[in-house]
Amino acid sequence: MFVCCLSPWNPRTPPPLEAVRFIVAAAAGIPVLPRPLWAKLVSMTLATADSVLSLQDQRLIAVLQHDARLTAEKAGAVLDLSPSTVRRRWQTMTAQGVLRVVVSPIARPRQGSLTGAQLLHIRVRPDKVDAVARSLAARDDVPFADITTSGDEIVAIAATEPGSRDPLVFHQLPATPAITSVETASVLHVLRVTSEWRHRVLEPDEISALTPDDQPRRAPDADKPYGVETDDQERAIIEALVPDARLPAAAVAARTGLPESTVRRRITRLTDEGRLITQVLVDPRHLGLQIDAMLKLRIGPDHLDRTARVLAEHPAVHGAFATSGPTNLSLHLWLADQPALYRFLSQDVAGLGIASVETTIISHAVKRPWPPRPRQPW
Repeated sequence: MFVCCLSPWNPRTPPPLEAVRFIVAAAAGIPVLPRPLWAKLVSMTLATADSVLSLQDQRLIAVLQHDARLTAEKAGAVLDLSPSTVRRRWQTMTAQGVLRVVVSPIARPRQGSLTGAQLLHIRVRPDKVDAVARSLAARDDVPFADITTSGDEIVAIAATEPGSRDPLVFHQLPATPAITSVETASVLHVLRVTSEWRHRVLEPDEISALTPDDQPRRAPDADKPYGVETDDQERAIIEALVPDARLPAAAVAARTGLPESTVRRRITRLTDEGRLITQVLVDPRHLGLQIDAMLKLRIGPDHLDRTARVLAEHPAVHGAFATSGPTNLSLHLWLADQPALYRFLSQDVAGLGIASVETTIISHAVKRPWPPRPRQPW
């Protein structure tokens, strides 16, 4: 017989999480879950309703995904809000650390430096996984690092020169006693990056108003190395915009020493040519997307390109990369809940020539562009 609680609590308030561990076991007729496994389960479902932004705020974020330098006046006209409301909510979300608009990491000027990427799956002793993840996150050449729900695996992206014997992969990780195995896959082709992902909360006519047909904008060439070709003036402008892509032209001119008219003209040209690639940084859980998942798919050569392009356009997919290794397509998804993930696996990838799918759920984002949420203490 299970003991439901260790101490009494007020029935008008929620029971302590430690007590809930026993209650769940008793109700389900299963053994009490070990504390580490219980911690992972709760961390995946603990996001509260008040952490999800209002629909109005989500829409205000979505318009910036279509035009990062959108004015409050135009946003208000599209969303039927007053410019003062738009300005106030943008300022509040920015001040709270909920919202940032930056130049995408893949769009920095290309200067013959790091131009490729590797996906790393690192197995670590469970008692050392946090320490190893923190060490990886401290590196400038590792822009992303996550801990999966297995509790002994870290998924990371490392910037590297294509085909090189990268010191991290060939020397530093294998020499770390806490690491039991390292699996790497080189990114061969980019089909979707996070800066291209759009939160689907706008109506078609609203999207059309944000992206007029008479102002086509060219997408970056996915077959070229990461980064964009620039001259000295463009490079200075982009670097000034890196931490805040909405910086006014006058402020950019002050930082670069260029005439304001030149800055305005160059920003317009960079944008129209697809060389000023911006990214709206927001924790997807604020948008009601609680599941962060990574899929490794094995697809036959006859179906690879078509299937990859179809899946890259799926609303849940914020990253899609053709890779080397036993699997050849890596998908990164944000979904509302686990039933949505199941529907994706059972319906959306069906009939596309996929031989196998390996699914990983992220329990803790150690390094992302947005401020991390602390892990729950247990």
